[in-house]
Amino acid sequence: MSRLNIEVEGTPNPSAAKFVLGSGSLGEDSRSYFSAADAEGDPLAERLFGIQGVRALFMVDNFITVTRTDDTAWDEIVEEVLCAIREELE
Repeated sequence: MSRLNIEVEGTPNPSAAKFVLGSGSLGEDSRSYFSAADAEGDPLAERLFGIQGVRALFMVDNFITVTRTDDTAWDEIVEEVLCAIREELE
């Protein structure tokens, strides 16, 4: 099985990053979560909220926008976010 290609893109908000899936889809319906409680029942969102420093998620089509907490640097969590997405979607 080939590894899921994911590109990380910046956004106008420095606290948010867009994780673009090279293939596959999360579905046409958008989903926004602002807490782990909001994400209950969505395995990918639950997994991402398990990462310390994740504050909010927006998921639609082929990308996930992750918003981090102000006291978390991207280099502290980006690899963990990529790993979680790959493990849930592959």
